[in-house]
Amino acid sequence: MANNKEPIAKKCRSLDISPAVMGYGNKKSTRNPGGNKRKKVSEYGTQLKEKQKVKFVYGVLEKQFHRYYLKASNMKGITGENLLKLLELRLDNVIYRLGLAKTRRMARQIVVHGHVLVNGKKVDIPSYSVKVGDVITLRERSREQAAFKALREGTGVVTPKWLTFDAPNLTGKVAAMPAREDIDCPIEEHLIVELYSR
Repeated sequence: MANNKEPIAKKCRSLDISPAVMGYGNKKSTRNPGGNKRKKVSEYGTQLKEKQKVKFVYGVLEKQFHRYYLKASNMKGITGENLLKLLELRLDNVIYRLGLAKTRRMARQIVVHGHVLVNGKKVDIPSYSVKVGDVITLRERSREQAAFKALREGTGVVTPKWLTFDAPNLTGKVAAMPAREDIDCPIEEHLIVELYSR
C-alpha cells in the first residue's frame, strides 16, 4: 500500500497551508524561508499547486485522486464540490473529523490496524467510502486502550454538522452528506477541475 511520508512542515510551507489544517498545531519550518517563492506563477502552476494541496491534505496519491475526479465528474452537481465530498467521506477522514485521531495520518493507521467497525463489521481500508446512516465505532478490545479511554470524556474537537459523535460510547454516525461550507480547508476546487479539463 502506497503512503505519503513527506515531512509535514516542509510540505505545508511549500503549498502555503497551515500545519493546523493537517492536525498539527505546533509544527513549524524555518528552513530557507521564502527560498522557493517565485515572483510569478503560471496559470497551470496555480492549478497544479491546488491539486497537490488537496492530495496532501487528504493523504491521497495521484492514481486514486484521478479516480475520485472521474467519479465526481459523473455525479450530479458541481464537479469540484463532488470531489471534496467524496474525499470527506473516506473512512480515515471521518475518523479524524470525529476526533478519534489527532491527524489524518494517525486516523489512517487506526483504520489499517483494524480498530474500526462500520455498522458492526471490521473495516481496515482507509479509503472505504462511508454512506449516510453508517455507524462508526471502535472494536470492544480497542476501547480499553489508554489512547481511546481518554476520549470518553470528550475529544474537544468540534464535530462537523454532517456527523454526530457519542463520546461515552465512542460511536459516530454519518447524519448527512457533507456540505461545501463544512469543509474548512482553504481549497479552490474549481482550479482542479480546470486542470483536468485541459
